[in-house]
Amino acid sequence: MLGEFEYLLITAAAGLGDKAYGAAIREEIEESTGRKCSIGALYTTIDRLETKGLLKTWMSDATPQRGGRAKRMVRVTPEGVLAAKSFYDAVIRVSRGASWVANRNGSSL
Repeated sequence: MLGEFEYLLITAAAGLGDKAYGAAIREEIEESTGRKCSIGALYTTIDRLETKGLLKTWMSDATPQRGGRAKRMVRVTPEGVLAAKSFYDAVIRVSRGASWVANRNGSSL
């Protein structure tokens, strides 16, 4: 089972598609959650998810916009998609009946 931050990282990378790299993923997580994301936590988690086979990374070509530096690109593997879907499904299941979840007629708290 993924942790919350692992899920957020995989989901952000999947949403970014071909534009998924460290800084873009970090920005997506921060904008979506309203919480700060340290670059150290981000890359430690990327490394861990890659070791688990849930992500694949590679270095892009260097670009003038980055002062000749390459980007570490990220792609979610099929196993990563399944892990994220499993996490999401578990959150939905455990949320049933919670007071903040809308009931069958569409009302909530």
